[in-house]
Amino acid sequence: MRSLALLLMLLLLGGCANRPVNPPIAEADPNTGYRFQVRHAQQAKGKENLVILAFSGGGTRAAAFSYGVLEFLRRTEVVGQEGRTVRLLDTVDVITGVSGGSFTALAYGLYGDRLFAEYEQRFLKRDVQGEIIARTFSPRNWGNLWSLGWGRSELAAELYDEILFQGATFGDLDRGRGPLILASATDISTGARFVFQQNTFDVICSELNAVPLSRAAAASSAVPVVLSPVTINNYGGTCHTRLPGWVKLFTDATDPPRPAARAIRSLRDLQAFGDGANRPYLHLVDGGVSDNVGMRAVLDTLEISQALHEAGAPTPLDGIRRVIVFIVNSMSSPPTDWDKSESPPGTVSILLKSAGVPIDRYSYEAVELLRDMAARWNTLRLIGKSSAMAANKDPVVAAALRVPDAEIYAIDVSFAELRDKEEEAYLNVQPTSFVLPDEAVDRLRAAAGQIIMDSPEFQRLLRDVGARIVADPPRQAAAVGTR
Repeated sequence: MRSLALLLMLLLLGGCANRPVNPPIAEADPNTGYRFQVRHAQQAKGKENLVILAFSGGGTRAAAFSYGVLEFLRRTEVVGQEGRTVRLLDTVDVITGVSGGSFTALAYGLYGDRLFAEYEQRFLKRDVQGEIIARTFSPRNWGNLWSLGWGRSELAAELYDEILFQGATFGDLDRGRGPLILASATDISTGARFVFQQNTFDVICSELNAVPLSRAAAASSAVPVVLSPVTINNYGGTCHTRLPGWVKLFTDATDPPRPAARAIRSLRDLQAFGDGANRPYLHLVDGGVSDNVGMRAVLDTLEISQALHEAGAPTPLDGIRRVIVFIVNSMSSPPTDWDKSESPPGTVSILLKSAGVPIDRYSYEAVELLRDMAARWNTLRLIGKSSAMAANKDPVVAAALRVPDAEIYAIDVSFAELRDKEEEAYLNVQPTSFVLPDEAVDRLRAAAGQIIMDSPEFQRLLRDVGARIVADPPRQAAAVGTR
């Protein structure tokens, strides 16, 4: 008994591991860092299309499904304005990633085309879940797990770094030339989205470029209870953060412009992170808790753009003709036989279902909101261009009918869009875990491409931009951080 007590004491004393601490900044500079405004200003000149990929959560199921989308877009060539043919994958501007989808997004941002030669073995066809469990029960990690601020998610982050990210930080993404990668987590205290971009880190007065990609992936996939929250330091209020002037139009006005009122909560959530004096630490969990398809940021941007356009102010969509959004949703709906029995389901089953149903419902609503917005913009544009509108001199009516000139393409990439219902049933029973059979990984990848190819909205896009599909795209290696 004494030897056991001594062993436990040694383990506790040996718990000297410290979580990585995100460093503070002395002054926030809105013109630098890894953020949409800077990236867009660097790459948007002459661009007519804004291409966004939204990767949902769902463990390896989500990672494989979103990877299949990247593979398919790699085979899609688009004829540009000057007759130059480029791959549609190379035109992607933004990728949002949640939970399992964040691994694919972050890894593509880091490796570029190198990902297609390495991702399967590094991550998709690996028992990542088993390796996390093995490390959790390994005596050499017990001391660390007992130490302050170092939990199961930090252990998982170490594994992710070893097998996939290899010490890379957001600074590597910032120096690269690929799309902007927006991985998101959830602030467990308030339920607010926490997006890993410098705009958010300006508010907490911290340097995003020093943050390891592995920690962002760990935070985005930290399923509550199963994994511990990822803790970051909040220095908000110490670096003279200056939010863009247009933000006050929405947060300070007593009667904010429509239709962006729904986006105001997101802006106020962002501002709330700045109270570092009372909230010196933020505890982040799975991004799927607040937005499982990574669409909230997209919807907020579009809503704010419409409101700014109506007010006659510059918008992020100025000069953009098409906003192309691939909603890559690996939400599964495994069937149950609960309603066939008089006995209710067990406690664990109820807990799992009660956690998943609201997330699944919101995932569906996010897609429908984007479709509704696309239809509304198209209708208002047609009305605005009509002869009756041209004769109408009422400025209030004219403002109400003004929308950005960009046309929205909402391409739904979800299991329900599969024409092969047997294949849909197979994909729907794949669990939300970080291990899947190789066959399931391959079928998820193939299904993603098939769904896009069969999508009427994607076919409309092909016709409008003059794209064609090639069977065997050339391989182009890209060095880490250089793309």
